Amino acid sequence: MKNINQMLKQAQQLQNQMAEMQKRLEQEEITGTSGAGMVTVTINGKGEMKAIKIDPALADPKEIEILEDLIVAAYNDAKAKLDAHTSEEMSKVSGGLSLPGGLKLPF
Repeated sequence: MKNINQMLKQAQQLQNQMAEMQKRLEQEEITGTSGAGMVTVTINGKGEMKAIKIDPALADPKEIEILEDLIVAAYNDAKAKLDAHTSEEMSKVSGGLSLPGGLKLPF
């Protein structure tokens, strides 16, 4: 019975640590770039876009498709960095504990 109680206590501690980590991650901002820095996108820890900067040289109406592609690429770069950062933080909290496939925490 002690083992079960100890496991429940550890699970509660892990849950509290994950909630704290989630709050920290929500406050962080990650920036992705594309086009050699001509487009930058900043997202928060939830993956919501917070800012975008576009080099004025890209504001040519004839090149709008390139600009659209660069915006998507910059967002994807920021999202990949966020995912890697979240995984790293999760690993710290879980002590390297592998979570089952398909289980995406904290979001």
